[in-house]
Amino acid sequence: MTPTTQQLNDWDKQYVWHAFTQMACYEPLIIESAEGCELIDTAGRRLIDGVSSMWCNVHGHRHPTIDAAVTEQLGKVAHVTNLGCSNSTTIQLAKRLAELTPGDLDHTFFCSDGASALEVAIKLAFQYWHQCEKPQPQKTSYIGFEDAYHGDTIGTISVGGIDRFNAVFKPLMFPVERLPIPDRRLPTRAASCQHHLNTLEETLAQHHESIAAVVIEPLVLGAAGMIVQPEGYLRGVRDLTRKYNVLMIADEVAVGMGRTGTMFGCQQEDVVPDILCLGKGLTGGYLPMSAAIATTQIWNAYLGDYSDAKQLCHGHTFGGNPLSAAAAIATLDVFEQEDTLAQLPAKIERIKQQLSHLAEHPHVGDVRQYGMIAAVELVKNRETGEHFPWSERHGHQVCQFALQHGLWIRPLGDVIVIMPPLAVSIEQIDTMCRVISQAIDHVTLSKASLP
Repeated sequence: MTPTTQQLNDWDKQYVWHAFTQMACYEPLIIESAEGCELIDTAGRRLIDGVSSMWCNVHGHRHPTIDAAVTEQLGKVAHVTNLGCSNSTTIQLAKRLAELTPGDLDHTFFCSDGASALEVAIKLAFQYWHQCEKPQPQKTSYIGFEDAYHGDTIGTISVGGIDRFNAVFKPLMFPVERLPIPDRRLPTRAASCQHHLNTLEETLAQHHESIAAVVIEPLVLGAAGMIVQPEGYLRGVRDLTRKYNVLMIADEVAVGMGRTGTMFGCQQEDVVPDILCLGKGLTGGYLPMSAAIATTQIWNAYLGDYSDAKQLCHGHTFGGNPLSAAAAIATLDVFEQEDTLAQLPAKIERIKQQLSHLAEHPHVGDVRQYGMIAAVELVKNRETGEHFPWSERHGHQVCQFALQHGLWIRPLGDVIVIMPPLAVSIEQIDTMCRVISQAIDHVTLSKASLP
């Protein structure tokens, strides 16, 4: 017997433990199906998927090419281990990634999600310095950034910097060299890039002998509130890591797969990291899969006789899963077949145009955008920059209004995130931005006028 919507709501609240959610306050939104860039809930309500189902749906839901690829793979094999074994689909995906990624990022370690890819990258960098051509085993620390987010494993929260997520776990975390968030607005837009690079170089000059790697989200720090880095900063980070003989780990779990307008964010500034981490959109948002992709220099440090014990002792049960690999290959096929990247400039410009009027809103502190990533930051007082009390959840209220008007989005505190599928139409962009504007007015202006 098919459960009713009310039964599903009750069971959802009782049996499902949702991520980053106070379950005592949780109100269910249950999605029954999806089509294109829209989600359909159990009541039949259609919602524009304004955050790509947590930043990972690239070509829309139920894309026929990806559906067909997964179905075809089901007729072959759904899962085989990659421990001492392989499968043809995953092999072809690894080759495809080697051809697609910049430089000699030719060697892919498959994982299950973004956090696990970053965990692998952290360990790869650590072990590399023990067994590279000129070993430097004292390189055991990392450089991370304030408010950076790389996942929720012990390793990734250690290199991450969001205190409200990590505070309770501090006794479990290892120390890192933590730098201020590289915000293009600080100290001024004109001086920002050199200021933040100077800060990085001061740290590298002092600690490079003990630093294994810099871990960075290229171009945009996602969970920090979609903070955009100054132009040229990523290129400068790559130059400084080479100067001081430190590895660079690029976390492109959020910004990769076309989000910035190029397939990989690093390509915007002609950067080849030592390890590139992908996730989220790698399978078009269909199935769990991520990847830590290393250069040949990293790869070679792990080669040797069995008795050398140089192999990476790390693995995931579903690493390299054939179904996920099939979805990933199909996702890359769609990029080519639909010329997805060539369609983005018009959409990027439309988002910019639609959000431009919010820049002067009395309760908007900043409107920022990089490619198909955009954010609107709410403030209590635009002139002073004073924020609303966090407990009032203005960002959440804006998203609730949007939900009632056909748009599904999620906030980061009082930052409204806009990250639709790359396949979103111009008309859907217009609707999405109009609803967000109305929601901000409703939450901030209508309440401000009340006695």
